[in-house]
Amino acid sequence: MRSAGYLLSLAAFLSLSFVWVAGEAFGEEAARNKIVIIAGKPSHPPRMHEFNAGVTLLAGCLKNYPGVDVQYSLNGWPADESIFKNAKAVIFYMDGGGKHEVVQEDGRRLKMIQQWVDSGVGIGCMHYGVEVLKDQAGQEFKKWIGGHYENQFSCNPMWEPAFSEFPEHPITRGVKPFQIKDEWYFNMRFINDIPGNVAANASDLKFVPILVASPSDDVRDGPYVYPKGPYPHIQAMNGRAEAMMWSVERPDGGRGFGFTGGHYHDNWGNEPFRKVVLNAMLWLAHVEVPSDGVQSSVTAEQLDANLDVKKK
Repeated sequence: MRSAGYLLSLAAFLSLSFVWVAGEAFGEEAARNKIVIIAGKPSHPPRMHEFNAGVTLLAGCLKNYPGVDVQYSLNGWPADESIFKNAKAVIFYMDGGGKHEVVQEDGRRLKMIQQWVDSGVGIGCMHYGVEVLKDQAGQEFKKWIGGHYENQFSCNPMWEPAFSEFPEHPITRGVKPFQIKDEWYFNMRFINDIPGNVAANASDLKFVPILVASPSDDVRDGPYVYPKGPYPHIQAMNGRAEAMMWSVERPDGGRGFGFTGGHYHDNWGNEPFRKVVLNAMLWLAHVEVPSDGVQSSVTAEQLDANLDVKKK
């Protein structure tokens, strides 16, 4: 017969072994579901384009999400690119156009991202981060996320769309109707020149619009922030609904999304606005989105944290 001391020692050993194995398994699971968010350098006046504060806040909302390892880099492209190792999804929230971080270094970064995409990594871009010069990275963005902002084809008015209906999609789980003012870009240059306001199979992508609303005639007529409108081709589409967030799925299982909001930092305090993006980040990494979406809360103090020092 075993002594009581022996049995207690065995139980303690098994307990410690279970903790180690469970911890190791959780670590492996987290590595499999690694999400990397890259914040751009400071730009614009205070509480606008607060990429560093926004990324820090969103990462914090997912910090303790089961099976997810969220890592982020501030102030542009990370000096240590090992952050990208084993990432399931990479999201860019930053200035775009010719200054976009992904187009620097004479195409080296574009080639790197293409390698990620070829291996199934999901790519997400937010606000100004959806804009690239069409001859510089337009084709890549169409393949990676389904489309991009094209200067003088797309437009960037400040307006307050009402998002009242959503497609049945993991990204929309638990998202309630909302209306919020932002610099909502629309008339994006989508793959195969689809309008983007209805689901479609375009080339080899499964395209699904997520946030759709119809700009008023006044919004279409301008004025725009830059360059000055109105644009006749934008006016000609009066009455057409426009996609301001969309998702794509590639045949190899890779995913992408674009989100044109995110100009005003304080909008991250709006629960459905925040939830649709957090849901998208999980979906991008093939993490199951709960039926009621990602639950999170943000205080005024959290919104005020990590803001860039800017000139007023």
